[in-house]
Amino acid sequence: MTLKVGILAIQGDVQENVLSLVKAATELKIDAEISQVMTSDEISKLDGVVIPGGESTTIGQLSLVNGSLKTLKEKIDSGMPVLGICAGMIMLSNTANDRIVGTTNQPLLNILDIKLERNSFGRQKDSFESDISLESMSIPKYRGVFIRAPAISEVGDGVEILSKFNEKIVAVKKGNVIGTAFHPELTQDTSVQKYFLNLISSLKN
Repeated sequence: MTLKVGILAIQGDVQENVLSLVKAATELKIDAEISQVMTSDEISKLDGVVIPGGESTTIGQLSLVNGSLKTLKEKIDSGMPVLGICAGMIMLSNTANDRIVGTTNQPLLNILDIKLERNSFGRQKDSFESDISLESMSIPKYRGVFIRAPAISEVGDGVEILSKFNEKIVAVKKGNVIGTAFHPELTQDTSVQKYFLNLISSLKN
């Protein structure tokens, strides 16, 4: 059985995500086809998808243009695992305010019931790395890379908090949906990618 995993290739660290997932699949000895996807047709054939970091407003607008946003939401709502990274987590949310400019009217998937703030730790110059814990994912210590990172202040029913940094929520999970404020693809540690691939495998079997 081959897992078909796609990286939404609109912008962001697409190649880094591909490489990190390939590495994780190799280490797990899982047969996985990792590819970049953009169209509704490509998304409809996936077993799992990563929405990478980048500029969430642009990702949403471009997805609306080619119609992929609707297909993506339908697949996730039907149970396809998704990993939303930084801007990808913003895309999964039902609200997104910016720490500087306030309310934004960007297209969102409205999947995670969370109160989220864009650029919560500051702009690009305020990017940083820090050790965090992801105990519920059996990852006691993880080096998080935060770049213009969002943060969550509140979660709705059924949303599990996976990690906090400075009392701000930086990773959540609800069923088949995982969101992280940090960038797993920018570290050599593939623990998060392995967790995601195992989730896809368990739901496909």
